[in-house]
Amino acid sequence: MARKRKALLAKIDVAHLISAGVLAAVCPRPLIEEVLEETGRASQRERLLPAPAVVYYVMALALWREAPLEEVLRVICEGLQWLGGGQKVEASKSAISQARSRLGPEVMKRLAQRILRPLALPDAPWAWWRGRRLMALDGSCMDVADERANAEFFGYPGTSRGRSAFPQARVLGLLECGTRAIVAAEMAPYACDERTMAAAVLGTWLRGDMLLLADRGFYSFKLWKLAESSGAALLWRVSATVKLPVEKVLEDGSYLSTVYDSEDKARRDGTVVRVIEYALKNSATATQSSYRLVTTLLEAKEAPALELAALYHERWEVEGAFDELKTHLRGASTVLRSKTPELVQQELWGLLLTHFAVRQLMVQAAWGQQLDVDRLSFVHALRVIKRKLPQAAALPP
Repeated sequence: MARKRKALLAKIDVAHLISAGVLAAVCPRPLIEEVLEETGRASQRERLLPAPAVVYYVMALALWREAPLEEVLRVICEGLQWLGGGQKVEASKSAISQARSRLGPEVMKRLAQRILRPLALPDAPWAWWRGRRLMALDGSCMDVADERANAEFFGYPGTSRGRSAFPQARVLGLLECGTRAIVAAEMAPYACDERTMAAAVLGTWLRGDMLLLADRGFYSFKLWKLAESSGAALLWRVSATVKLPVEKVLEDGSYLSTVYDSEDKARRDGTVVRVIEYALKNSATATQSSYRLVTTLLEAKEAPALELAALYHERWEVEGAFDELKTHLRGASTVLRSKTPELVQQELWGLLLTHFAVRQLMVQAAWGQQLDVDRLSFVHALRVIKRKLPQAAALPP
């Protein structure tokens, strides 16, 4: 139920008071209000927790994974008090849950679509290769609360002993390698094919100035053609089952081949690719020692095979980003706390936005010292933000 404000408190707006700080730097209040209007989620009545405040609260959940819901609200609003009465901003767990349910997942998703973007400037050499922005594509899974609604929507992964302990949500991200900023994402139930999710991301967010790296699980003729149509250069690993007959050997040892859609039985509408095969010496596992890459960069002089082979391993930056999401941001709380599919998705979008906020802060700090952002610690940046956020939140904009 909506609460009436006392006359002494008429000038106070909780969302305004917490709109300063790191979270607002990446997600400004005017944008939040614009998205709330677009989605029809703007608060129609005066509430203790108006919709813009709930957006910041959902993002803050990613910073304090181990804290109770009420404690997260207290931290994000620390130092904020009502004028006149000295009453602290408080809300019960049920009030917080109701406020989150009113907000829904679509607001956080649209905010992410507006906010997530590449961060590297053209003069950041570690983020580019020969004029192309290095990008990587990969997916991961997140454990969600073992509630009936979550289980029915997301599903369980299978194990040798039946099924896992928790349902899992599948998350796919398009990442800028030089900054580890996730610039686009999709989420779906566990059983969803990552290539289907990738089609939604690449068809919308891939640009002509990019070079996209992807592991062998993503290759299909249709997805390759979709990504190629964006104008971006592609460098993907392929499995040994993909037939790549040698058609022309190039001076650097790579060769040209033609790939076809498996449904094209007449093999009439193929596309030419360049194949690079190499092996890593002293590999940790024998199964990982041999690599076979395909690329749209057909000229050996413009894209030497040795450079591309070394470049492909930048794909591991996306693994590092997922580790930051699942280990450092999530901390000891290994399971997302939301009890319904709608709130799980809302929480995941908030997690992605908060990760972007941390990464943006790190990039700005690195630029100030002319450093590669890889030399900065994500864990340290996270600690600084958590220590300073309550102080920043106490300052009105």
